[in-house]
Formats: sequence, structure tokens, C-alpha cells
Amino acid sequence: MKYKRAGVAAVVVALIGAVLAPMLIPKENRRVHQHLVNREKGICTREHAKGELCTHLPLVVIDTGGMEIPGKPLSQRVNKDGQEVTEYSRAADGNTRIDAKMKVVDNGDYNHLDDYAAVDTDIQIRVRGRSSRYFEKSSYAIKLVNKDQTNQNQSVMGMDAHHDWVLYGPYLDKTDMRNYMFYNISGEIMDYAPNVRYCEVILNGRYQGLYLMVESITAGEDGSRLDIEVNKKYQTYTGYVVRIDQNHDTQEYVDSFTGYTYRRDSGVDFEIVYPGPSKLTPGLERSIAQSFSDFEKALYSYDYDNDRMGYRKYIDTESFVDAFLISEITANYDFGSLSTYVYKGTDNRLRVCMWDFNNSCDNFEQPMGWRSFELEGILWYVMLMRDEDFTEQVIDRYHVLREKWFSDEYIAKYMDETVEFLGDAVSRDRARWEDTYADGHGLLADEDRNPNTYQEALEQLKEYLRRRLKWMDENIESLRQYSAESRVKKYSEVAN
Repeated sequence: MKYKRAGVAAVVVALIGAVLAPMLIPKENRRVHQHLVNREKGICTREHAKGELCTHLPLVVIDTGGMEIPGKPLSQRVNKDGQEVTEYSRAADGNTRIDAKMKVVDNGDYNHLDDYAAVDTDIQIRVRGRSSRYFEKSSYAIKLVNKDQTNQNQSVMGMDAHHDWVLYGPYLDKTDMRNYMFYNISGEIMDYAPNVRYCEVILNGRYQGLYLMVESITAGEDGSRLDIEVNKKYQTYTGYVVRIDQNHDTQEYVDSFTGYTYRRDSGVDFEIVYPGPSKLTPGLERSIAQSFSDFEKALYSYDYDNDRMGYRKYIDTESFVDAFLISEITANYDFGSLSTYVYKGTDNRLRVCMWDFNNSCDNFEQPMGWRSFELEGILWYVMLMRDEDFTEQVIDRYHVLREKWFSDEYIAKYMDETVEFLGDAVSRDRARWEDTYADGHGLLADEDRNPNTYQEALEQLKEYLRRRLKWMDENIESLRQYSAESRVKKYSEVAN
């Protein structure tokens, strides 16, 4: 009898284990590093016509029918709020996008213009970016659409199906690597960062060079992008996305509590990017503004570090810690004032999504330096860093990240392997934009900081990160000064 009971118990244990096992196994990290999965291929056996493009990278072919893509800056004006707003070129019908065709050739081997296209679709396209709109090599916002102009979700280069994409053209970043590397590393560290793939682009029959196809930061279906949605009919949402950026004069804005703290830079707004205009009602807009202000009021209150009444119940602190460290390590000092995305997920907590490393690692017009912390006084962090627990979390997390994702060895290997993977695509891109590498064509203010060769650009990035991380190793503990009792006591004291 006892053996029968034992057998039943064993079956029960097995069943419980089967139920619990998926819960105990960590969620699979779906981050794909393109240079690691697409290893070196053999020699292409096809006979090529003279000048025919043969590439191991996905090939994006766009045809606008000869129409100029709108979105290039024309002039500036002052809007009704007294802010300076840039006017951009438009299509002949006044729209900000034009209709075009796009093919993506990505057959897993060498790709040619006349090969089978994995994606063949109508699109709407415009020039995108802020300062990058002035660059000779443009970046584009692309929407995949059906014949009736409704959104068409398709998988592109192995990334989850969606209709909204960014085709980013590295131009200021002469390594072609900052966004690729730091999006991928951020995606390993944080809950979400945009997926990204290298490709080469042909526009209206002309070679445009090396690009990155990037996921836009928005909601998606079946695990694609951010797991949030809105129900316009019932005025409900499971999350939203807010972008901190210069006034675009086209978005709806969150009039949140930060506007009254004088911590937000002049001319910078909190824009609601999801829900988009078609789903965003006045009621939803007010609800999102209130939700965001609830967090900020708790953060800027005397009870900011109180577990029950303070900021912690509103945010995923790990996300804000990681965003701070990634931005400080890379000296991505646009963070907190430009191109900064914050989203609320299904667990009702705010998280940060990393975006735009184009100017990072001393690639800004003016030198950034590497011997200081710059973000402890911005926006929300001026309060977060007052909290001793948050500061300790930052310091502890830094040491963890330094062991792997931001070790000198990992970064050097990552860059070397990516260079090897890109191969001839780099030289083709350099030939297309040769004038940008000539003497006197540097975009950085100090001409000595403008690399003249690809190898110089790579060494410049490696050396910056080595120096920056070495300095942070020696000074990370100094962050405790911002939460020292002598600094925050008067602010934190509350009469019982």
C-alpha cells in the first residue's frame, strides 16, 4: 500500500513540476545580434555583371517613382507658445509622407537586386530625425501599408511583424556601430530595447550605403514591441508611451507635474506617441497626463522615498537604474531632455526605453569629456539620487554590468566581430559618401576629433569607452554624495 501511495505522490509531484517548470525557467532572451547569427559565408558562385551589387547583408530597395521624399528642413518659425519650430518640406499634396514601393531581399545567402524579395509592399515614407535631417545621408520613417492604405504588419529581416519601421543611416557616427551595439546591449540588460539589423539601401536605382533597420518604439501584437494596447471605445488602456523631445508641433503633449519643477529644459515637451492620434481621445489624454503626474508628484514630495507613498510604486526601479548607467557609460547626454522614451506597461509601472546613441561616446559637436557624472541632476534623477537605496542600487548594478556587458573585453570583441561581419559593406558605404571623410568636412567642432578613416573612428570609440569605464571604476562610489544625509536631510525632514 505504501508503494501505491508513493507512486501517486510521485505522479502528483511530476504534475506539479510540469506546471511550475515553465514558471521557474527564466524568460528566453529573444535578442538577436545579427553579426553573431549570420556567420561568414562562402564565395558567391553567381556570375556578376560589371558593377552588379552582391551583398551578404539584407538589401532594401525603395522606389518613389521619382518623387522627392518629404521631411527635409526648410525654415524656422515661432509657434503660438513662443517656441521656435522648424518647417519641413512636404509632398505636393501637403502631406508629410509620400507613397512608394519597398522590397527587402534577404535570402540568407548573398543578395542581389533581381533575387526573390522576402518583403514586397507599398509603403509611406518621410525623412526623420532632428539634427540628422540636415545630414546629406538621410534617415527615414517607413510605414508598411496595404493597397487601401491600412497598416500592413510584416516581419522584416527576422524581426517581429509590424508596420512601423525606422531606416537609420549612420552619418555622424563614422563607426556605423553606436546604435547597433548599444541597442543590442540595452536589449540584453533591460526588458526591451529596439531590435536592429544592418542592411544596404537602393533608392530610386541609386546605391545609398549602409543602413540600420530599427523597430520604432510603439505597441505591438503577439509579443512584438511593447505589450500595451488602448481601447478607444471604452476609454481604457493597458499602457502608453511618452517621448521627451523638442517641440514637434504635431503631437499631443502631457502637461505633467514636471512642468512646475523647472527641471524640464526650455522648448522640451512630453509628447504622447502611443496611443497615436487616431486612438487618442481628450479623455485618454487627460488620464495619461494624470497618471504621469501621479508619479512625479510622489517623486517630488517630502515622502518621495516612502515605500507606501513615494515613487517606487510607480516605476520599475531596475529600468531607471539601467537607463542611468547605460547613458552615463556612453555619455549619452541627450538622455532626459531629447529622444527619451518612457512607457507604462501592463504591470502599471513606468520603464525607460533607450533610443538614439548617435551623439554618444564623445560624438557630440562639442567635447563631452569623460571625467564627470552629468545625469544625477536631470529631470527625475535629481530626486531619485537623493534616495540612498536607489543610489546603492545604481552602484551595485554598475559592478554587475562591468563584469560582462560593459567589460573591456566584451566591448572590444563585440566591435571587432561586427567589423568582420560588415566586411565590404563598409567600403561601399565609404565610397558612396566619400566627401564626408575628406579633410575639412568634419561635423565635430574640433577638427582633430573628426576621424579621417574608418579605423580611426573605431579606435576613437574603443579608447573613449576604455577611459570612461576606468574613470567610472574609480569614481562610481562617489555617487553616494548625492544621497548623503548632509545633502538631503532638510529636504527629507517632515514633522510628525
